[in-house]
Amino acid sequence: MGKLYTLQEVADHNTPKDCWLIIDGKVFDVTKFLEDHPGGDDVLLSATGKDATDDFEDVGHSTTAKSMMDDFYVGDIDSATIPSKVEYKPPNQAHYNQDKTPQFIIKILQFLVPLVILGVAVGIRFYTKSL
Repeated sequence: MGKLYTLQEVADHNTPKDCWLIIDGKVFDVTKFLEDHPGGDDVLLSATGKDATDDFEDVGHSTTAKSMMDDFYVGDIDSATIPSKVEYKPPNQAHYNQDKTPQFIIKILQFLVPLVILGVAVGIRFYTKSL
């Protein structure tokens, strides 16, 4: 068993010259692997400072990739320092009434103007034919 790290301690290692990740409650120093990572170093750097387990699992790494992780293991994460998931609450906003937007007026005009032109044309045709 390795050293116990806090989330802040791991989050401080977030540069291309010093990159640590948290996966499945374990801390990995992947600095030496950045250049060799098939997805590029940006993928690993974007996963720093948080629990990257979901990011790692979503990609569907091979068993070979998972076995390579042992070479980069440096310790475990103190789970008490990882914040619990926060439920998303949308911001309070005034009700959006799409009938009062300029786009709605434009849509009505796009429908009504051709109808008015057609009505005027039929009216002129009817009026000139009766003369």
